[in-house]
Amino acid sequence: MTDINPSPETAAQHKVKMEKKKAARDKIMASKTEARGLIIVHTGKGKGKSTAAWGLALRAMGHGQKVGIVQFVKGEWETGERTVLEERFSDLCQIRALGRGFSWESQDLEKDIAAAQGAWDATMQMMSDESIDLVICDEINIAFRYGHLDPKTIVGELMQRRAGLHVVLTGRNAPEELVEAADLVTEMTLIKHPFRSGVKAQAGVEF
Repeated sequence: MTDINPSPETAAQHKVKMEKKKAARDKIMASKTEARGLIIVHTGKGKGKSTAAWGLALRAMGHGQKVGIVQFVKGEWETGERTVLEERFSDLCQIRALGRGFSWESQDLEKDIAAAQGAWDATMQMMSDESIDLVICDEINIAFRYGHLDPKTIVGELMQRRAGLHVVLTGRNAPEELVEAADLVTEMTLIKHPFRSGVKAQAGVEF
């Protein structure tokens, strides 16, 4: 363990610096008075897009808020996050797993389009449910990328949602229309991934 003992002079300088920083921060925070529903986008090639969205779901439920989650790619196969939320928090979380897997697995464009539209219909139902505070469209960007949904149409419907509803949309290659309309966009950057070293997807990390 490193032994760090700042001198009294260094400690005093730090205190003055932090006091100024706090005053500036408090001034900024005092100017932020608006509260409204947000469109939040998690995109990019890095891991963590859906993981971050599920984290937001837990945070919302911790405040007693209700969450609706629609999975646009994952189907009925088991994942740890869905199991725990469905079994232990069914009063606060509604999950619809309506995907058919990735396009290269399903290999049926018409059925993929129908599944994506069905998933969006389920999303619209959740958005119209006034008891739900947060809706997550898990991996919907994949449906945009493969032409299963029209981003302009979806963005138009998102913009018509009720004022206090938060919506999170995840997946690589978020379309320009969605990025432009969103309030918060985070791009996950891939630096290293164990898959490239021959490590398979593992329970508790990938699903």
